[in-house]
Amino acid sequence: MKETKLEINGRILTEQEALRYQKIQDLYKQNYHIYGRNWERNYNCETLNSEFRNKNKEELAKFVANLPNDQIKMAGRLMTKREMGKGSIFAHLQDQTGKFQIYLKPEYINQKKFEWFVEYADLGDFFGIKGKVMKTNKGELTVQIYDIVMLSKALRPLPDKFHGLTDIEERYRRRYVDLIMNQETKKTFLQRTQIINELRSFLNNKGYLEVETPILQEVYGGAAAKPFITHHNTLKTDLYLRIATELHLKRLIVGGFEKVYEIGRLFRNEGMSKKHNPEFTTIEIYVAYQDMKYMMDLTESCIKHLINTVHNKLILEYDENILNFEKSWTKISMIDSIKKAMIKDEEFTKIFQEISDMILKYHNIEDDNIRNIEKNKTFKLILKLAKSYKLHIPDHYNSTGHIINLFFESFVEETLIQPTFIFDYPIEISPLAKLNKNSKEFTDRFELFIAGREYANAYSELNDSLQQYNRFEEQVKEKNSGNDEAATMDLDFVEALEYGMPPTGGLGIGIDRLVMLITGQNSIKDVLLFPHMKPRAEK
Repeated sequence: MKETKLEINGRILTEQEALRYQKIQDLYKQNYHIYGRNWERNYNCETLNSEFRNKNKEELAKFVANLPNDQIKMAGRLMTKREMGKGSIFAHLQDQTGKFQIYLKPEYINQKKFEWFVEYADLGDFFGIKGKVMKTNKGELTVQIYDIVMLSKALRPLPDKFHGLTDIEERYRRRYVDLIMNQETKKTFLQRTQIINELRSFLNNKGYLEVETPILQEVYGGAAAKPFITHHNTLKTDLYLRIATELHLKRLIVGGFEKVYEIGRLFRNEGMSKKHNPEFTTIEIYVAYQDMKYMMDLTESCIKHLINTVHNKLILEYDENILNFEKSWTKISMIDSIKKAMIKDEEFTKIFQEISDMILKYHNIEDDNIRNIEKNKTFKLILKLAKSYKLHIPDHYNSTGHIINLFFESFVEETLIQPTFIFDYPIEISPLAKLNKNSKEFTDRFELFIAGREYANAYSELNDSLQQYNRFEEQVKEKNSGNDEAATMDLDFVEALEYGMPPTGGLGIGIDRLVMLITGQNSIKDVLLFPHMKPRAEK
């Protein structure tokens, strides 16, 4: 005889699920409300332990002797269930703060309810309990149950408690199961919230104003990235999901706010990796009448504060590195960092020094024609050097600054283990940053690198509307030459600058990467509750 498969919600139930489904039907017939309503609690696992764990068995027994049978009111998910001899059960419930043990015995809870628990309680079900606190002979804090109520019946069984979700992709896809089975995962996300809350407090206490700016934008900008495009039916126009909050926040500085920040989601239609997710969280901060150096100090003090708050120390182990945040953080220009990284390569060092001297020389040439001739000579020399190292050079890399940054990304970035500020970025890759006062080729911009990754980006903001228009034009040319991540022209932002913006320092920090660092995670997926995944392969 062919076995009949039970199908609900468009899928065939497994044998375990079918047994649970039958229990649900039995409970319905008994008019038992298995999906309960509210349950008043006066303790959770954390508060139970903090109040009673230091009392011994005798002290607890004496303490609760004259207390009512509902001294303890708690709730949680059933994680273990062990039937002992002499008609008793030990089990563990789990709430947000941890697991706690419960003890059921017919002399404390009526026989019918005890038998009901034996028959119908499955791992994963939620229960509300009432009882008295006690300690076992082994000294484990336990709630002796006088009443128990099912609050939710789980149709699907939990994964094996010893292995949990072994498929990493499934951990990310079914984060809710990962959170049930893995307390370290839960701890990471509790710490993430702690970090963000502390970041807010740090800035609020310094007089910064938290603001919100649009996610849907007519013109995307503020970063070099490809946007997501959507469509507004009523306006009959395409809109972009923001790739940065920068340009709107600087409009607020124009409007008269002097210290603003926004913690928000950004969206970039780019590749995915251990360091990248299509949507991610950043904080951007803007301060009127300040510059890059001020933002550098703010970055260091803020990150030190967050690390110390979570770990109560400033030395961390991360990605097989011991990171020392106590010492003064290194500050070095991009040019000098390349020289330092390549110092053992005599041929490279010789040619790169010649290129550096040529750049320094044409900095001071006033005649644009002569200056352009010298710039072209320098570009040809650095391009030849890059090709000799077989570096991939995109078509739009048409200037010395592009190749300098390519050298930095290729030879330096991954070597920056201890906290390091790299400053003096080429103008070609910094369209929103103010020029260095001693240079026409480099800007007052820095990025912070730790353990070979970038964590912060900041600069003295360009507040010259004429220069900003020209920079946007250069970006449009670059986009037309093949760089689909180049900025677009934002005339409204230029118009805002025409009303006047004071000297301003700006800073952006990737919160997801910062959380990875502070919590010791190596993949961005481990600090995002619901990271984006490739669609499941069809079976």
